[in-house]
Order: sequence, then structure tokens, then C-alpha cells
Amino acid sequence: MSTKQMRWWLLFLVGLAGMNAAVFGQPGQSQFVPVNELPAAEQLPAAPLLIAAYVFVWAAMLAYVWSLWRRLGKVERDISELSQLMSKRRA
Repeated sequence: MSTKQMRWWLLFLVGLAGMNAAVFGQPGQSQFVPVNELPAAEQLPAAPLLIAAYVFVWAAMLAYVWSLWRRLGKVERDISELSQLMSKRRA
């Protein structure tokens, strides 16, 4: 990708982000409101989000380790086959 194309893509993405901020932006608050005074619909408990994040990270890590384990097993089988082939050729 050329630098000119990269600049156009960057400009497009920045414009898209600006458009999202304009469309989905909320009006500002005029004063500070403590969390315990917010309506229940606007309070977001952190524990479920934290647990979900940990589950996601652990699942991704386990999937990655499993993938490495499978690929390493294949490489070990290939090396074993090659060493057997080399020993047959030498004999």
C-alpha cells in the first residue's frame, strides 16, 4: 500500500470517528453527580465486566496455547519422519 493510500485511509478513519462522535455524542453535564445518586438504569456494575474480560483473556490464551501445542506436535512428527528418512538413506 502506498503512502498516499495510507493517508487517504487515515483521513477516512479519522472522519468516520469524528462522525460517530457527532452522531452518538451525548450532551454534557452541568454539574457533578455522585454515582450513588444516579438512576439504577445508568449505573454499570464493574464485577460482571471484569469477570467477562478475564474469561475472554483466559479463553484466548488457552486457544493460543492449544494451537501452539498442535503445531509443535506436527513439527515433532515431521522431524521424526525426516530423521527416519535420513537414517534409511544412509543405510
